[in-house]
Amino acid sequence: MAVASDEIVDLLVVGGGVNGAGIARDAAGRGLSVLLCEQDDLASHTSSASTKLIHGGLRYLEHYEFGLVRKALQERELLLRMAPHIIAPLRFVMPHVSSLRPAWMIRAGLFLYDNLSKRELLPGSRSIDFRKHPAGAPLKKTLSKGFVYSDASVQDARLVVLNAMDAKERGAAILTRTRLIEARQGTQYWDATLLSAVSGATTKVKARCVVNAAGPWVASLLNSALNTPAQHHIRLVKGSHIVTKRLFDHDHAYIFQNPDKRIVFAIPYETDFTLIGTTDVEYSGNPGKVEISEEETAYLCESVSRYFEAAVTPQQVVWSYAGVRPLLEEEVANPSAVTRDYRLELRAEQGLAPVLSVFGGKITTYRRLAEEAMEQLQPLFGYMKSDWTAHEALPGGDIANADFADFQRIFQQRHAWLPAALAARYARTYGTRAARLLDGIHEMAGLGELFGADLYEAEVRYLMRNEWALTADDILWRRSKLGLRFDAAGVERLHAWLEAQQVPAPAAMLA
Repeated sequence: MAVASDEIVDLLVVGGGVNGAGIARDAAGRGLSVLLCEQDDLASHTSSASTKLIHGGLRYLEHYEFGLVRKALQERELLLRMAPHIIAPLRFVMPHVSSLRPAWMIRAGLFLYDNLSKRELLPGSRSIDFRKHPAGAPLKKTLSKGFVYSDASVQDARLVVLNAMDAKERGAAILTRTRLIEARQGTQYWDATLLSAVSGATTKVKARCVVNAAGPWVASLLNSALNTPAQHHIRLVKGSHIVTKRLFDHDHAYIFQNPDKRIVFAIPYETDFTLIGTTDVEYSGNPGKVEISEEETAYLCESVSRYFEAAVTPQQVVWSYAGVRPLLEEEVANPSAVTRDYRLELRAEQGLAPVLSVFGGKITTYRRLAEEAMEQLQPLFGYMKSDWTAHEALPGGDIANADFADFQRIFQQRHAWLPAALAARYARTYGTRAARLLDGIHEMAGLGELFGADLYEAEVRYLMRNEWALTADDILWRRSKLGLRFDAAGVERLHAWLEAQQVPAPAAMLA
């Protein structure tokens, strides 16, 4: 769907994070005409700065958020089936420290976690002895027992991109690097003006409804471009993470309890690394300019060093990132205790075009949030089709029985000319869509120029053609995490190659 000036669409979705992309996908699949605009790249901000988990939120049980945990656990099961290439089961180890939480409390919490929702794909929790379990090897010898339970890891930015891809394939227009600069509310339509950062051109669009999924900018967008005061308020909380070289050899993650009652994860990451996070710090600056502080880095290092035999220091950090979570404002002092649930605010006043705003949320529940958004909009669009996303795979996720291991085995057999590690990465990153990336290629020479690590020209062209990638950062840090393996010379080679291409304006990239 290309966009012509003064075109009329049912929904103008503002924000290309996981909630905006999820809503665009759901709405397009129900037969609505949809235009999504994102001021930067897809998943540029909060949605690519998560802890990379699809999880129920074990610690939310302590705040009695049973409804949120149940909803998240239900979604965890669905998402594992929808995208088994980018979402993978992961076992978590919690060492027991009796001075922080008694064993009976942890057992009770894990029993609830196992049983709040139907669980078919993941094993349940159990106690473990660190003298016998591989997870005990890197821990301090004073830690003798713990617990293990299940959740899942996710390539968070790719989750956003796949939702946008599916939305586009169902008829939506996706405009990246395109900002809503003004929207006038009329009796039937919003008259919106969009500005492309690539071409510098403006586009006028009429929308029957605006969906404000701007994340940390949700309130400012209401107050500025939409000129509609918000009924809910958000609280900006910064979450930061660090990445080190691999700290342990097994495939389990750790969840560590801190004396301040917070928890910190240490997660196997991109094969050769360990991801550590997160912090919860009040934030009042520009959400687009957020960075980790030295104090946060020290906090995360100290948190895991309480448990690992070998101390982790700031000097070991090879990469760090930070994001701002737009949480619902509550009267609680501790940022960690602020709810991760969401609210949808529909303003549909008589005689005026409506606006639906999204406040709060977490990546695990994005699909349910989109479904609930459609439920609220149903009275406005009588021709809307029914719920459909719960059992439809995301692009590349149409893998038989959601059995990724079997899919990867067959993929590697069919492409035996690929190095094993590269074939595994293609399978894990693109799922069944890897066949499109390799269409017509039967030898390494066919992949074209090697920029660095194992990034070849064929993959870059695929990402530009299908996934809105325009810059080296889009490719190295959002569509992949190959930036962890690139040196400065490789980045420059990729940047120069991209500069040499004729990059179209976002509107011209649409189907």
